[in-house]
Amino acid sequence: MAEHMERQTASTEIYKGHIFTITKDEVLLENGKPVTREVVHHTGGAAVVALNDRGEVALVRQYRYAAKQELIELPAGKLEPGEDPRETAIRELAEEAGLKADSVVPFGGVIPTPAYCTEVLYNYLATGLHTVPRNLDEDEFVDVFWLGLDEAVEMVLDGRITDAKTVAGLLRAQLLKVTGQLPV
Repeated sequence: MAEHMERQTASTEIYKGHIFTITKDEVLLENGKPVTREVVHHTGGAAVVALNDRGEVALVRQYRYAAKQELIELPAGKLEPGEDPRETAIRELAEEAGLKADSVVPFGGVIPTPAYCTEVLYNYLATGLHTVPRNLDEDEFVDVFWLGLDEAVEMVLDGRITDAKTVAGLLRAQLLKVTGQLPV
């Protein structure tokens, strides 16, 4: 199979914010034609499929301004520059859900908007859960609740859960459950 590639020839920063940077890049297509690409540069994030010994998953409900609605998501957060995604997952699980896990293992990832954004969301599976104090950021208003994995997947399938990292994490967990590979 042939490998497709685009080669950047120039890049201009057009916006720098707290969460992301936007560049306007000049690129050569594989046929030599020049095009412009606008790219949102984001450090990425980590999310956690936290499963208790009853087969329930910890979820959070929060309002997302850009989506203009309250969403149901896995506990998750933005990577700090240079931070290991696993450390982000551990931190966010404690901060948002008030949980610490005996085991936190990689569980696949998601590139939510590859056409224009560099963001990668890393999913982790957390088991052996213990309660710890929550430590929400001052601008976070998050409710934590537990659902059986089957019910959470039903919410994915009927459109009540639409967040990409959450959809991917829950469906991966369900697949492992069905094939007998889920360690819970």
